[in-house]
Amino acid sequence: MPKSLPKTKRTKDNVLAELRGLRSADAQWKEGRTFSLVYYVDDEHSRLLKEAYGEFMAENGLSPLAFPSLRRMEAEVVSMAAGLFHGDDDVAGTMTTGGTESIMMAVKTAREWARKEKGIARPEIIAPLTVHPAFEKAAHYFDVEIRHAAPGPDFRVDVREVERLITPNTALIVGSAPPYPHGVVDPITELAALAQSRGLLCHVDACLGGFFLPFAKQLGRDIPPFDFEVPGVTSLSADLHKYGYAAKGASVVLYRNRELRRHQFFTYSEWPGGLYISPSMTGTRPGGAIAAAWAVMHYLGEEGYLDHARRILATTDKLLAGIRAIPGLRVLGAPHAGVFAFTSDSVNVYELGDAMEGRGWKLDRQQNPPALHCMITPAHERVADTLLADLRECASKLAAGEPAPEGSAAMYGMVGAIPDRQQVDGFLLDFLDGVFDRG
Repeated sequence: MPKSLPKTKRTKDNVLAELRGLRSADAQWKEGRTFSLVYYVDDEHSRLLKEAYGEFMAENGLSPLAFPSLRRMEAEVVSMAAGLFHGDDDVAGTMTTGGTESIMMAVKTAREWARKEKGIARPEIIAPLTVHPAFEKAAHYFDVEIRHAAPGPDFRVDVREVERLITPNTALIVGSAPPYPHGVVDPITELAALAQSRGLLCHVDACLGGFFLPFAKQLGRDIPPFDFEVPGVTSLSADLHKYGYAAKGASVVLYRNRELRRHQFFTYSEWPGGLYISPSMTGTRPGGAIAAAWAVMHYLGEEGYLDHARRILATTDKLLAGIRAIPGLRVLGAPHAGVFAFTSDSVNVYELGDAMEGRGWKLDRQQNPPALHCMITPAHERVADTLLADLRECASKLAAGEPAPEGSAAMYGMVGAIPDRQQVDGFLLDFLDGVFDRG
């Protein structure tokens, strides 16, 4: 039976008490037990985000004429981001609700550009196999063909493979800085040079690392060029609600010039309701997300971002050294950011994940190759030693033959054994349908 709307009103305190109780089984991100999805700093930082978001909770960024305050804040956020990514006065962009929307706008822009400038009815994009699935979603939604280039042994995309995949219908080449799975920045300079030599666009997906890598570089880390300082890079996406530490959902998508950005916009002049203009996918654009992003960039400033990057790098260094010292465990590649994956040559890594989950740790599972994934935030600084101790003990017990608690290992093992990926997709559809079943 569907749940019906309550017949009577309830008190605010009663509703909020039930709401807070619903999170009892949620991942414990505040305690540093979760390694994805949440980029927590501390309670004071969270209070700033809540207050800034609340100040503009009702305002709608769809209309810059009705809310010039939001227009100004968005313009400043875009300008600060462009400056961080070595953009000149010509670089232009907008805010979006997150990395997926930023990526979809970049793909939509490339499609419109290819149709107008090259006369290609159904353009193609070339992206690494490690690229975020949002590119698959964009290709599906916008009827664009996507071709995947395999990574090399260092987990960075093979530029020769990218070049081999270019056809007369190619419009866009993509690289990640870094891709989520392994935290290793793709060879953006080479990809952009290839795109430029063929008269193609080049997008850098810096949704994950955009607001981290520049500060890591300032702190002396060897970060390869990835942004508008690289000739041939024509667009870039970066999430403010990741290492920008803004409230969800906030991201930016930037273009080399305003002419490119125009391909992102949507206009419709025949609606009886009036002239309609929209800069991105959504109609309503939450004013609170714009305000919170503006607030946090002013609150932290370069000093604050550098401090967080310093703490994350130190924690990451400790974890990487500790994992490498555990017999049978191996880090994949040479990560550039506070994001990495590790596997095992001696135990089932998915069972290791289940064993760690039994101790309250949430580590993402990966495939091809099987691995566990970590995304480090300032909240992990205080739990790094405990994590390593638990990881060492769980790996040792599995190696000695002790079974792991029941978890996702069986599912990943089954999926990995199915050669027909369409069958796997069908399984995932059934799973998703069950998750969103009523009740």
